[in-house]
Amino acid sequence: MDISNKLSQINFEIPELVFTYSEDKQNEIAEYLKNMNETQKKAYFIAKNHLGSSFNIYKSNGFKEWKKKKAN
Repeated sequence: MDISNKLSQINFEIPELVFTYSEDKQNEIAEYLKNMNETQKKAYFIAKNHLGSSFNIYKSNGFKEWKKKKAN
C-alpha cells in the first residue's frame, strides 16, 4: 500500500513534517499512529497543539518508546 494511503487512513491530522521524511520513516510513523491507545492519542494531540510546527513525532518520547518496544 502506498504510504500516503496509509497515512490518510489515520483519522487525525498528520504534521506536514512527516511527509518530508523517507518512506521508511513514514511507514514507521504510520504504524505507530495506527497502534496508539487512547492515552497515547491524547498525549499526541496535546503535544502537537502545544508545540505547533515545532512538534516532531519522530523525535517524540512516545515514538521512541514504541520503537524500542518493537525492537525487543
